[in-house]
Amino acid sequence: MKPSFARCRAILLVTGCCAAFLAAGQTRAEVTAEAVRAAFDGADGVLVLRDCQDGKETVFGSAAAADRAFGPCSTFKIWNSLIGLEEGVIGDPDGAFWSWDGEERSFPAWNQDQTWRSAFASSCVPAFQELARKIGAERMQAWLDKLGYGNRDMAGRPDAFWLPRAGQETIMITPREQARMICRLLGGQLPVRAESVAQVVDVMKLAVTDRGSLHGKTGSGLRGGEDGPSSDADFDMGWLVGFVEGGGRKAAYACLVLGPGRSSKDARRAAEEILRAGGWW
Repeated sequence: MKPSFARCRAILLVTGCCAAFLAAGQTRAEVTAEAVRAAFDGADGVLVLRDCQDGKETVFGSAAAADRAFGPCSTFKIWNSLIGLEEGVIGDPDGAFWSWDGEERSFPAWNQDQTWRSAFASSCVPAFQELARKIGAERMQAWLDKLGYGNRDMAGRPDAFWLPRAGQETIMITPREQARMICRLLGGQLPVRAESVAQVVDVMKLAVTDRGSLHGKTGSGLRGGEDGPSSDADFDMGWLVGFVEGGGRKAAYACLVLGPGRSSKDARRAAEEILRAGGWW
């Protein structure tokens, strides 16, 4: 049996001190252990923050979880989108992307035609499953290998390999790997066109303050097996993955929250609170 997430929990591990982050005269603040505990609201969680300029990493919350692999859930829509752009399957972010098939789904926002931007914002699963089918299993696998994404294993589910489901395997990636992937994307270290990166970054924008802008993609799912529930209805895992930009610097982050009933809304709240406490946005 795997060691429990709770037993592996650490209050705060700092691999690069937040106070050392400087940007255009703007000093980053230290984030206290109390602030981290409050941000995760009693849940098991981790946020990996990586400065994309100097490579310094800070881990807030569980040190062990930073290097433990999980299914990416809908955070993979970042990479599904990038691959779609590179393969010419996606065009204008505000142009036609997916035609509603008439099936009523539990999320009302999905029950209509979608642009790429609207499908990304509402995390419209059927739209991105169709995108994966258009890309095709062979090309998708080739891109997973070229990008070096997670364990690169589509688990025999070419149009759903990123979605944790009861009794089914997914591609796996750690929070630290997620943050490093984002820095590679922003730093031009991936074999993709700059225009594709710019479009993905634009679609990822979540919020702007006087300090900077927050970009990211949410994801909710379940761990399954020994670690979580066996029903698809019982989410126990939430992600927010992206980057924050301010004062001329960019830092990638990956926030993961685990526990009964936990989802992406918990990860977004935790990430925003920690980044705000650190003076990033």
